[in-house]
Amino acid sequence: QVQLVESGGGLVQAGGSLRLSCAASGRTFSSYAMGWFRQAPGKEREFGARIRWSGGITYYADSVKGRFSISRDNSKKTVYLQMNSLKPEDTAVYYCAAREGVVSSAADRYAYWGQGTQVTVSS
Repeated sequence: QVQLVESGGGLVQAGGSLRLSCAASGRTFSSYAMGWFRQAPGKEREFGARIRWSGGITYYADSVKGRFSISRDNSKKTVYLQMNSLKPEDTAVYYCAAREGVVSSAADRYAYWGQGTQVTVSS
């Protein structure tokens, strides 16, 4: 089992940047594929970005492609989401998630979730 704790959220103006972190504890972090998801008020949780267990290969939702970057440091058991050129529509609670095996963009394929961190982008 793995426990996940997100940090780095906050209030930022449109066009600004934030870097989210997700610290893992528990079993071997390097064997887990990781994803970032977000959920805005009144909306379903949606996929944002994912990275395979070894890093290197990443995939993004169209809504964040070119603005967000996912990375991981297995030695620190941490995955990051660098968010640039933020827009008001990026406002949401951001969650990191982990699963064993291959990466996925489907939230229901992830077994482990953090508690979420709020990101608010003002116009």
